[in-house]
Amino acid sequence: MKIITFDDIKSLNISPVQCYEWTEKMIKNKKEALLPPKISIKPRDGVFCNVMPSMIPSESIGFAGGIKVVTRYPERVPSLESQILLLDAENGDFLALMDATWITTMRTGAVAAHTIQLLAKKDFSVIGMMGLGNVVRSTLIVLASIMPEREFRIKLLKFNDEEKSFMERFADYKNLHFTVVDTPQEMIKGSDVVVSGATYLPTDICEDEYFDEGILVVPIHTLGFTNCDLFFDKVFADDLGHVCHFKNFDKFRSFAEVCDVVNNNVKGRENDKERILAYNIGISVHDVNFAANIYKMFEDKKTIEFDMMQPEERFWV
Repeated sequence: MKIITFDDIKSLNISPVQCYEWTEKMIKNKKEALLPPKISIKPRDGVFCNVMPSMIPSESIGFAGGIKVVTRYPERVPSLESQILLLDAENGDFLALMDATWITTMRTGAVAAHTIQLLAKKDFSVIGMMGLGNVVRSTLIVLASIMPEREFRIKLLKFNDEEKSFMERFADYKNLHFTVVDTPQEMIKGSDVVVSGATYLPTDICEDEYFDEGILVVPIHTLGFTNCDLFFDKVFADDLGHVCHFKNFDKFRSFAEVCDVVNNNVKGRENDKERILAYNIGISVHDVNFAANIYKMFEDKKTIEFDMMQPEERFWV
């Protein structure tokens, strides 16, 4: 079994466009996957351990399986950490244990960028962003990579000087024009798209009247926008099983999975006035798909190898 580290994965220099293509294909083929709802353990406020299993058809290794474990401890740096155990689902052989830090960040951003490209109104140009950590960075990196010809005005919600390093990261992107705002109301009002990467919000952040017609809201960690559940025209998610327990689920005006829009089974945005909310909870099919493709890249490369030392014959006690 291979041990594939963060540095191993980063050394591959996988492009944002490649991340988008892997994501787009997995969303299209999502119904072919075996995907139980994730298990979430929350020992105290702000801390969680999520266990996320799935099996997917994979061009890289046939039928791939994996278990992703994600933990959040606010006092840790970084607060979010994750690993993936990858296996060959045809025969049960364990293939790799790999760091999922890069995978989680880039697949999350790629999913959000895919949602924006799919569900934002035509010719959207103003994007409000808050919670300016890695997943919002990766969202903008992927979006700017798949739409390099588009000019975007980005409104950043000020918080702990995060906006400064965020703008520095994108200083070379000449089609991205940044402004900084002080309140959620300023960020949301007038925006075509709002992206939130906040990992902790105790309450909703903004009153209903600030959400203009035609807005798309993408709360990556699902927090801060439950009031939108009640008056937005449509709600989409990456998986029904991961949102059907939401307190307002039965009050959604319209609900469908994103994969059904991609496969033309349901309509996505039908006009530029619809308010749309997208709950992409984060499903492990993307992590396993990334992991399978990355494993294939390392098939002939030297990595740390680990022998599980399992018994070669049937074991009796």
